[in-house]
Amino acid sequence: MNRPLPAIRLRVPTHEDAISWHRLFADPEVMEFFPGGPAALSVYEELTARQRRHDAELGFCLWTVLDESGEVLGFTGAQPWPRDWGPVGEVEIGWRLGRAHWGKGYVLAAAREALRRVRAAGVPEVVAIVRPGNERSVSVARRLGMRSAETYRRPHLDEESLCFRLELNSRLGDAA
Repeated sequence: MNRPLPAIRLRVPTHEDAISWHRLFADPEVMEFFPGGPAALSVYEELTARQRRHDAELGFCLWTVLDESGEVLGFTGAQPWPRDWGPVGEVEIGWRLGRAHWGKGYVLAAAREALRRVRAAGVPEVVAIVRPGNERSVSVARRLGMRSAETYRRPHLDEESLCFRLELNSRLGDAA
């Protein structure tokens, strides 16, 4: 039996969200699948500023995820693929929550809302790039109805990253 998803709210990240993201993502377990591990506050200040620009220019971004009480849980949303390897020119959906918020349905609820917004912005397809072994993210991608597609070699790591795809003119969450 599927339990109901929790109530969430998404907002364009504020400058203050950089501090919350930095605190939430300072946990090495949260950053296990991100090269370099926890990042400096300045990285999140730049990231939140870039997301505000994406929202203004594209109509979508990596939004801050809030619970019913307004607590910042992390982020989810989409952005143009930012690297020179992988699905260049495509839109990537992503998610990252603080460890205390895992396993409660927040990321699935937030990602579904993000997909609804990205579809409304006219994006025809999204990709999710997941490092091997990150079974939590693989599970989220599959529950969103994403299909496993190609792999991409990461230039700075000796591994292939998995690419999941979802056409946004299809029904969202059919696999949920």
